[in-house]
Amino acid sequence: MDIFEKIRLKKATIGVIGLGYVGLPLVIEFCKAGFRIIGFDIDEEKVKLLKKGKSYIKHVDISYILKNKSLFSATADFSKLKSVDCIIVCVPTPLNRYREPDLSYVFNTTKTIAKYLKKGQLIVLESTTYPGTTNENMKAILEESGLKTGKDFYLAYSPEREDPNNKDFNLRTIPKIVGGCTPMCLKAADLLYSQIVKQTVPVSSTRVAEAAKLLENIYRAVNIALVNELKMLFERMKIDIWEVIEAAKTKPFGFQAFYPGPGLGGHCIPIDPFYLTWKAREYDFPTRFIELAGEINTNMPYYVVHKTVEALNNNGRGIKGAKILILGLAYKKDVDDPRESPAFKLIDLLEDKGAIVDYNDPFIPKAPKMRKYRVEKESVPLTPENLMKYDCVIIATDHSVYDPEFIVANSNLIIDTRNMIPKRLKNSDKVKLA
Repeated sequence: MDIFEKIRLKKATIGVIGLGYVGLPLVIEFCKAGFRIIGFDIDEEKVKLLKKGKSYIKHVDISYILKNKSLFSATADFSKLKSVDCIIVCVPTPLNRYREPDLSYVFNTTKTIAKYLKKGQLIVLESTTYPGTTNENMKAILEESGLKTGKDFYLAYSPEREDPNNKDFNLRTIPKIVGGCTPMCLKAADLLYSQIVKQTVPVSSTRVAEAAKLLENIYRAVNIALVNELKMLFERMKIDIWEVIEAAKTKPFGFQAFYPGPGLGGHCIPIDPFYLTWKAREYDFPTRFIELAGEINTNMPYYVVHKTVEALNNNGRGIKGAKILILGLAYKKDVDDPRESPAFKLIDLLEDKGAIVDYNDPFIPKAPKMRKYRVEKESVPLTPENLMKYDCVIIATDHSVYDPEFIVANSNLIIDTRNMIPKRLKNSDKVKLA
């Protein structure tokens, strides 16, 4: 029985490598479709939690796989890759300290797959990367096994399009781009994903699929940089950027609303554009738009700290020794995902200036270790007594559970980076926009 028949008959065993924000939702959807899944992760703590039936991601409900234990197993034993038919790679692709792509997770994973590669297997990369990674780098590593792409095994790229806690779209309803190294590779990957999504979008190559993912996030990064720059300009002009955006978005065509903030967060938007700028150097092509957007967005935490220092000074308080509370450690509203959150940079900058900084986030009780930051703090309770102890409160994430009236009533000074405080309360001398 070949891979195509196995997928059609739901006899294929799916291996998902990386059980994080991308991999775990995939596991659930394939289980719902009736496939047997083996989840692989080097983090043994995640494996243990899943075996105990506990989800470590707030918005991912694992109740389905708990009810269907015969379909799913989690392991840190990668030798079990030889028992699967399809392998989906969902590992991190961060930047190094020089803002260059760090594909060590992808390449090390590919080398591990190559050790256990067998004829007829389908391998799909979902991690964001620069064009050429799949059909150049991964293909070369896998073919060191002696097997040939498109003949002995199938290799494809299908970018993840996860948007944590999005109420309108989920993995099943978001169209899935699929590109293969050969026509048969594309056919196999397209057939696999058609089992769990309503619409697949086949493209001519893995390079096109990789580029499409980058375009999606570069588009967002550039437009967010635009409104961030306009926020700083309009602040000098005494114009409310939020009111400007609300007015502009009434135009039914030619405009899409983007919103300013304290910086960029999440795994995609702050990182993905630099994968293309790095690859563009190979072609002696400067990506000035992308680099300028990155410069503006990276500078936003510095702008927020400047506004905080200014506001404290106006209140007769210096930054050194000031007690500051950051509201929201997550990068996005109502999620427990702190990846690349600008809140970490804010804490770092404020502490460098001598401030005493705490945070509150109902979804992140203890600050996790990040690649660039080691914030050894726990979320402080949001009580009237606690709020009054701080010289300044910075709203970094506008979680729905935060009550603006409660915060305004019990705070000495508020720096609102998310426009969370309603207009009727903004007139208070306590509230400053940043």
